[in-house]
Amino acid sequence: MYRCSSLLASDPGYGPKKYFVFFSSKMCMKTRTKIFYSFLAFAVAVTAAGCQLNSHARFRMDFLPAAPHSEPSSLDLDHPPLVQPNVYLKDVPAFLFSTAQLPPRKTKGDILIDRAEARFEAGKQYYESQQTDDARKEFDAAIDSMLEAADQNPTDLDEYEQKMDRMVDAINRFDLTGLGASDTLEEGKYEKAPLEDILQMTFPVDPRLKDRVREQVKATVSQLPLAVNDTVLGYINYFSNRGHRTVVFATERSGRYRAMIQRILNEEGVPPELIHLAQAESGFMARAMSRARAGGMWQFLTWRGAEYGLTRTPYIDDRMDPEKATRAAARHLHDLYNEFGDWYLAIAAYNCGPGVVEDAVARTGYADFWELRNRGVLPLETTNYVPIILAMIIMDKNAAEYGLNGVQFDAPAEYDSITATAQTSLALVADITDTSLPELAALNPALLKSMVPANYSLHVPKGQGPRVTAALERVPAEHRNAWRMHRVTAGETLASIGKRFATAPASIAAVNKLAANNALEGQVLLIPAALRVEAPVRRAAAGATAHRAVTRHTVRNGAAPVKVAAATKPAPRPAAKPTAIVAGTR
Repeated sequence: MYRCSSLLASDPGYGPKKYFVFFSSKMCMKTRTKIFYSFLAFAVAVTAAGCQLNSHARFRMDFLPAAPHSEPSSLDLDHPPLVQPNVYLKDVPAFLFSTAQLPPRKTKGDILIDRAEARFEAGKQYYESQQTDDARKEFDAAIDSMLEAADQNPTDLDEYEQKMDRMVDAINRFDLTGLGASDTLEEGKYEKAPLEDILQMTFPVDPRLKDRVREQVKATVSQLPLAVNDTVLGYINYFSNRGHRTVVFATERSGRYRAMIQRILNEEGVPPELIHLAQAESGFMARAMSRARAGGMWQFLTWRGAEYGLTRTPYIDDRMDPEKATRAAARHLHDLYNEFGDWYLAIAAYNCGPGVVEDAVARTGYADFWELRNRGVLPLETTNYVPIILAMIIMDKNAAEYGLNGVQFDAPAEYDSITATAQTSLALVADITDTSLPELAALNPALLKSMVPANYSLHVPKGQGPRVTAALERVPAEHRNAWRMHRVTAGETLASIGKRFATAPASIAAVNKLAANNALEGQVLLIPAALRVEAPVRRAAAGATAHRAVTRHTVRNGAAPVKVAAATKPAPRPAAKPTAIVAGTR
């Protein structure tokens, strides 16, 4: 009550002064009594209400805004008060009020790319934890998923190729530093064609070149007609400056195959200058692979190569065989010349396909490359492909003028050829010839695995053909895919040799008919090693660097696991001949 009384006393309308005046007025007693009790009842009611409000105030919610302290203004019904903006919506992003835009639906290819990235990240974690076996499995699964995605319409092809390149390059580095790939044959390693990226580019002309090049061409002897225009001059300018190293390196590599190529072109009735198609296509790299999956020195697609006898199996790809591919390319060029009657059109058709050139001629009525180029009816890459080759021919025939006369050619690739009458391990041939697997692989770029299929013409170091044939006869045909040979060195025993090849010493002694458990220094022993289980071949997708992820496989007869470098999965054969431009013969 003290609290209520104090509230009442604080009201100026009911102060002591008013109270005194009221009761001192001349009023009848009855009236004053009624008024007094009415006033008293009203005061008690007001006091009680104040106490009730004060009690509720103790439990007010602090997150509500406080009541205003100023007196409210009178309400004007003719002019309603302005409504203030909602303070809680003041900073809401505008996109919440716009029509919702759903993200594009992912294709199966996009899902596979996401899966590949997840497997790649898992592989990295395994690698960092030194769990290399699990890392290999995850890296292999990542590349498999990326390869599958290429055929499932990823939303952004450019982004896909960039991711593929980055992933393969990263796995390549892991291989070299910790996964052991450098100890085995680099199966399935492909190289990017060096000129692929400039086929869509043109370059400025150096005015000083025009007269000089025209004079050079007049003095040049060539079975292929040599035209000079601004496009040809632009590429000569590029290859003389920024692109000079590309030409130099290709010229050096050409030494391995130049004599063979010239011989075959001559045999097939093709101008010798067309050796520069191989330079433009691959830079004379036997295992070049384009973004469009055209392969080999002459960049054949699988189905076109098959038309000219180039076989592809899980073990070999003849497109990578320099001699076989050169023969196929020469015959294909000769056929194209017979169809169009013009070498420039034949070269263009080699690049984009005869169907594209046929259609361009039919639409315009002109069977002239330069006219078709000016009318824009040929693919852009093809319109630059012919001038690039002409620029290379002119520079090669005037080598001293372009700093090419001092180039040292690589030594010619020389070898003996033998027929592998049974499936044969390349490691066994390396044992016999005392060469490394990479050296043998360089002689046999068409091999996709370190296993030589039966009836395959195998290249071995020059002069060693008879020796290899005789040594293979010592090995039972059914064991040539697994057994090894070993020359005993000083201090070696059957136990140490058996440990090296994961083979029981008693088995070595039995196969070689040794009476004792010791071998003589210099003796060549047959090693009955277990068969290695080969991984299926995998080929990198378009534009990708070679995938060299190494997988670990078990072997039969309880032998120790071995490392096998995995190549990259082959692309499926197209259902129909493509009409769009790609870098490679169609």
